[in-house]
Amino acid sequence: MIMASVHEGVHHFMHSVDNAYWLILILSGVIAAILKALNVHHVIYEVLGFFFTRKFEKAKKNHKYAIVIPARNEENVIGNLIDSIKKQDYPSELLTIFVVADNCTDNTAQIARELGAICYEHNNPNERTKGFGLRYLFDRIAEDYGVESFEGYFIFDSDNLLKKDYITRMNESFDAGEKIITSYRATKNFTESWISSTYALHWLRSIRSNHRARALLRLATNIQGTGFLFASEIVKNGWKYTSLTEDRALTADCVVEGYEISYNHDAIFYDEQPTSIKVALRQRTRWSKGHLQAFRESGFGLFKNIFIDNNTKREDYETKKDYLWATIRHRWMSFDTFSQLVPKNILSIFSWILKSIIFYPCVRFCLGYSEQTVFNAVDPITKLVVFIFGQKFVDCYPGWGAYFAALGLVIFWRLWYRITSYIVKVIEAVYLFFIERKRTVRIPRAKKVLYCFTWPIFDIIGRYTQYVALFMKVEWKPIPHDSKINIDDIKED
Repeated sequence: MIMASVHEGVHHFMHSVDNAYWLILILSGVIAAILKALNVHHVIYEVLGFFFTRKFEKAKKNHKYAIVIPARNEENVIGNLIDSIKKQDYPSELLTIFVVADNCTDNTAQIARELGAICYEHNNPNERTKGFGLRYLFDRIAEDYGVESFEGYFIFDSDNLLKKDYITRMNESFDAGEKIITSYRATKNFTESWISSTYALHWLRSIRSNHRARALLRLATNIQGTGFLFASEIVKNGWKYTSLTEDRALTADCVVEGYEISYNHDAIFYDEQPTSIKVALRQRTRWSKGHLQAFRESGFGLFKNIFIDNNTKREDYETKKDYLWATIRHRWMSFDTFSQLVPKNILSIFSWILKSIIFYPCVRFCLGYSEQTVFNAVDPITKLVVFIFGQKFVDCYPGWGAYFAALGLVIFWRLWYRITSYIVKVIEAVYLFFIERKRTVRIPRAKKVLYCFTWPIFDIIGRYTQYVALFMKVEWKPIPHDSKINIDDIKED
């Protein structure tokens, strides 16, 4: 009697879920449409980025800059960065190097001072992110020099190295009137491990899919942690970005206030990437948590700016047409930056679990299967597999057999989608190696082949660290840098 009641209750529940399935399909369709709307314009950027980017004319004036370097226990690398700054072909009297030795326990401060940098020491164990170190440093600059003593500020990480004409090139963008400029991020330890190679390819992808097209269209690309320049007006009230990913917060805030963020393709600097999986997972989890924080803090402001533009003033433009184009551009920049901040992986996995894991098997429990195709995708890879091996089908009567068959199918479909995506990513790596072949350091052919197959792991890690970061408390921890490579060691192919 009890078993019969349980059996009847299960059937009643399954049929109730079946009846509500259409609501889930609508919700899933809405989420899919939102994700597509947030991504569709990126295809245009990638096509434009393949062919074009913005070029800047030779500067008419050399501007005065401060170079800002946050450093925590960076005694192994900071000397090489300062050396590369001193070897710039830009007038040295127009450059002042500032270092903040942030909660250091080594000789970073001493080395920086011996090499001619102005160094402040920040010791506060409760303020451990890079952003807190920058806030402290900008407060000291304001007190001792005045923020407006410098026309612009460069920010570099201690492990960076600058190509000889880096500042000259960035000065061309600044002299053209740009207020915030990022630059070409190359990797100095590209071949040290497959992990460092995935980071290197990631930065190259960002250049081609993000920076080049947005600079060409006079839009706002995204700041990525280091290797950027901004006008002193950006920090006239101090540095306020102290979250886990201060670069995302800075990007969102500047776009909300109406600033373009440009890119200079000819200004090249070199960055050191992690080589251990442990460090990479820690860093990527921090990035993911910071991404979620930035969306929470700035997402609404960006979304509001799409519809309400309070920054573009009619009186600043001679004609109504000029004003109209300016406000359209600002609204688009807000949408574009908002689309980057939205945690798409979270929305996607939520929709998949709800529709495919929870509801769909219940529907099949009630309806069963009749010649359900196993390979139901329409991409070229799937079509090729079906052509070679033939299509497979599933038939099941209603009941638990159909339920578990459905559960197995949706998991298989998800895995198959990831496999085909992996193959596409391998092709993407081939494209990046080819298109950036003149700017990457020399890499043996066998390693290039290996790196093409390991490259997709970068996005896999990013996806799952975002799932983890949604529930995990994350603290900022420094990334160790110990590469002995200096600017004279780097030979471009």
